[in-house]
Amino acid sequence: MRASGGFNLLAGWTQIDSRSALNAFVESCRRIQDRPDAAPMNANAPYAGVAGDWRGVCLEAAMLAPAEPDPVQARAFFERNFSPLNWRPTGRLTGYYEPYLEVRSQPTQEFSMAIRARPNDLLTGDLGQFIAGLEGQRIVGRASQHSFEPYRPRREIEALNLGVPLAWGRPIDVFFLQIQGSGRLLYPDGSQARVRFAAHNGLPYVSIGRILIERGELEPHNASKQDIQDWLRRRGPRAWEALFNENPRYVFFTLDALEDPNLGPLGAQGAPLTPMASLAIDPQHHAWGVPILLTADLPDAPNWTGLVISQDAGGAITGQTRGDLFYGWGNAAGERAGRQNDPDARWIILLPNDLAARLR
Repeated sequence: MRASGGFNLLAGWTQIDSRSALNAFVESCRRIQDRPDAAPMNANAPYAGVAGDWRGVCLEAAMLAPAEPDPVQARAFFERNFSPLNWRPTGRLTGYYEPYLEVRSQPTQEFSMAIRARPNDLLTGDLGQFIAGLEGQRIVGRASQHSFEPYRPRREIEALNLGVPLAWGRPIDVFFLQIQGSGRLLYPDGSQARVRFAAHNGLPYVSIGRILIERGELEPHNASKQDIQDWLRRRGPRAWEALFNENPRYVFFTLDALEDPNLGPLGAQGAPLTPMASLAIDPQHHAWGVPILLTADLPDAPNWTGLVISQDAGGAITGQTRGDLFYGWGNAAGERAGRQNDPDARWIILLPNDLAARLR
């Protein structure tokens, strides 16, 4: 079956600009090409096949992208090489971004919360190394005498000063940095750096927005990131410190030089994220580098359709159709990402033609 026939039936396909998705796909392919042909794209997602199934489409993408194709040529690439998977589930789509944070090298009264490196005693492991069938499921904790136990919650990490401070920021900014997973640090002398996700403490993520709704402090329709930040600023440190500790999840970072400000942060696949073309997914259900056609309501674009590439993960992104769309970096991206929340986004997965034919 030719791919083009399937694409003709996709609502909104001919109106999308898939050039950003093509560039993002090329970045994913650079990670795929280093793997053996027989290596599964993801053992948890057998539908994605093996690396060899993607070799041909990756090669054509790499040859096309440097020529800077127009929107029609970019769409034609996907039409020639991919087939839409007959799979139309819906799920929640939120948004995330790379924030700018003013920081200091030493703590002050205003810049009082540390952005921390991974502690030496935080251990991770793959349960599949011990129990067959649990491959890919991670466990996080610490060694304690002769046992392995969960790692410490947020409250204890801060109280015990665990993890070397990489920089110091305003507490509200640092808390939301941990939710986003990466950020650009702005120092008083004008220099910049980037922090990216290194590890988390393995404890469940608890939404402080949901807590504020349950307490009647915020209305469900007025509980965006901006609404939560406004509530925190009005209440002051005594209120936010207790509220932050309701979320035991704690994220640690790695500090990097910001070599190219036009490139996004590295996602979980190791590829730089592309605004509006990179999607965080649950790796228990999906493989990296898979094109996904999304139809969703965005804050400024109802019934938006766009092509994205699965390139990242997130602690709150769990489930077969749970997605998090990367909006970019800076304040404008943050405003849009903070208001993104569509419970019924529609997914259509694209697979290389030969692989899709085998599945059919």
